[in-house]
Amino acid sequence: MMNTALGRFRVIGIIEGISYLVLLLIAMPLKYYLDFPDAVKVAGSLHGLFFVLYILALAHVTFKDRWSILKVIVAFIASLLPFGNFILDARLKKEQ
Repeated sequence: MMNTALGRFRVIGIIEGISYLVLLLIAMPLKYYLDFPDAVKVAGSLHGLFFVLYILALAHVTFKDRWSILKVIVAFIASLLPFGNFILDARLKKEQ
C-alpha cells in the first residue's frame, strides 16, 4: 500500500482522521470537562503534524496521478470534516 503516492496518501489520511477524532472526542472533553488542557496540547500538536503530512501527500498524489482540481478540493474538505477521511478512503479504495 505504501508503494504508490495514492497508497501513502490513503495511509496518512487514515492517521490524520484518527488524530482528528482523538482531538475532538477525547482531548477536547478532557480539557473542558476535566480541566486537563495538556491533552489538547499533545493531541493538537500531533494532529497538526499529521495534517501537514496530509497536505504534502495530497500535493504529491495530485501531481503524480494528475488529479483534477475538483478531486483535490474534495480531498481537502474531507480532511476538515469528522469521519471525512474515512469516507474518502473508502471511495479511493473502490477506484484503486
